[in-house]
Amino acid sequence: MFHSIIPPYLLEQLERSAGDPSLRARYRQSLQHDAVLRTRPAAPAPTAVSARPVDAPGGRQRKVYDAHNGTDLPGALVRSEGDDPVKDTAVNQAYDGTGATWTLYKECYGRDSIDGNGLVLTSTVHYDRAYANAFWNGAQMVFGDGDGEIFGNFTAAIDVTGHELTHGVTQYTANLAYEGQSGALNESISDVFGSLTKQYALGQSAAQADWLIGAGLFLPGVKGVALRSMKAPGTAYDDPRLGKDPQPATMSGYVDTSDDNGGVHINSGIPNHAFYLAATGIGGNAYDDAGKIWYATLTSGMLPATAGFKDFAAATQAAAQTLFGADAPQLAAVTKAWQTVGVLDDSTPLMNAAQSGLHPSPPVSPPPESTPSH
Repeated sequence: MFHSIIPPYLLEQLERSAGDPSLRARYRQSLQHDAVLRTRPAAPAPTAVSARPVDAPGGRQRKVYDAHNGTDLPGALVRSEGDDPVKDTAVNQAYDGTGATWTLYKECYGRDSIDGNGLVLTSTVHYDRAYANAFWNGAQMVFGDGDGEIFGNFTAAIDVTGHELTHGVTQYTANLAYEGQSGALNESISDVFGSLTKQYALGQSAAQADWLIGAGLFLPGVKGVALRSMKAPGTAYDDPRLGKDPQPATMSGYVDTSDDNGGVHINSGIPNHAFYLAATGIGGNAYDDAGKIWYATLTSGMLPATAGFKDFAAATQAAAQTLFGADAPQLAAVTKAWQTVGVLDDSTPLMNAAQSGLHPSPPVSPPPESTPSH
């Protein structure tokens, strides 16, 4: 299961707009490389038995490898859990980012790593040459150094690490199909918990957070602040080389397309905005009540793999009611958020959790044996 932070349409746009032939070749190479990775069978996720060595201490376990600009994974081991920082900034950033993601899931939701069963967080830095992407391959994180023109090192953005590792959490829980609305939900859930990873690490409230995904990835001269904005989808960038951020904030702008697996990186702006509205409507820290509602929905075991936006909205209502009660302001905020983005209409009643049959449950693991590869 290959998930990358930079969608194909953005690399295609960069290939078309690049004036430098060497840059065009670089983007073309990245596109071809990613296309090959998408067609490969999903990387086997470690089993519960091999997730953590028998003699390893409990808790967070990280391993960072260096590919030395090659493509063989995982590469040479350069830092393990408890080791002192090294001279390589990318190694330390990967170590810190994977650690921050583990901390969010453990301290806020009681989840023991990505699989819920102590999976060692493996990451590889310096992957390929001038590789303008980062991805989760079903078993580990992989970071490129960036193209040196548009993107810097992909280890620099902690929310990117949280985003990609959350694809692993989804893989082990709801296992949402990576196409159309279920694929957009898959992407949105990764943005949600990627943003929450950063907010929790920085101690930010929902009101203080920037709600940007990938802030700091763009190099100076790029007209943009991040890859995506959950607060204001469609405003993250507007650059002659990148084009304009295509994300809609509401269903009125929903994009019907066969590209990008049915617009998974584009239409994710709608559920992204719904979470932002719910979190700021509830107030306080987004990783508390709003995060608990989304996490309970993801791990409930009740979401179909092909869940659409309305399915997910109803499931978040049910989770909010189960967690906080039928008259809770959290439920009202969640309902209003989905109504504001146009997924639910104004006459939609509050979901009755008992009627829906959806009740938040502990993390699910391992994932189904047959995971589709995209």
